Amino acid sequence: MQILLAVVAIVVLSFLMLKWLDYRTNHGSFVTVPDLAGKTIEIAQMEINDHDLTMEIQDSANFNPSFPKFSVIEQYPVAGSQVKEDRKIYLILNPSGYRKVEVPKIVGRTFRQAKPTLEAIGFEVGKISYIDDIGKDEVQSISFQGKSVSAGDLLPMTSKIDVVLGNGNRGLDE
Repeated sequence: MQILLAVVAIVVLSFLMLKWLDYRTNHGSFVTVPDLAGKTIEIAQMEINDHDLTMEIQDSANFNPSFPKFSVIEQYPVAGSQVKEDRKIYLILNPSGYRKVEVPKIVGRTFRQAKPTLEAIGFEVGKISYIDDIGKDEVQSISFQGKSVSAGDLLPMTSKIDVVLGNGNRGLDE
């Protein structure tokens, strides 16, 4: 008889525990994650609050020119996901511009070596001009927006670097 009472007590307690867990965890109750891509942080905060969610900003990613500055470019969980209320939505923001990259040492190298070096880092080769110098197609100097640049200087990624090359001719004063 006592074993039967113990079994009934365990079944009743288990049933009550499961009902309490359903209530406590809002079982079956979900919120749809809104699409925040391209929205400013202020608008994203309002939408997240409207959906009873919370947000956490992760580090910024690489600058993406197709999104406004400081707007959301990625989110996790993704838009349309079903989550519990008060779930954290992790946001990655677009920084204010391209990150700065160190200019490599290319003066004295051939243009054939310098061009892939610049492009591998994320720079673009801008205007190419020539001066009298015996080193044909050897980089004599580099500049950015009309100002001379040296190895080690920091420039925004995708900057166009103008290159001055030797034309292979000796100058008149040599």
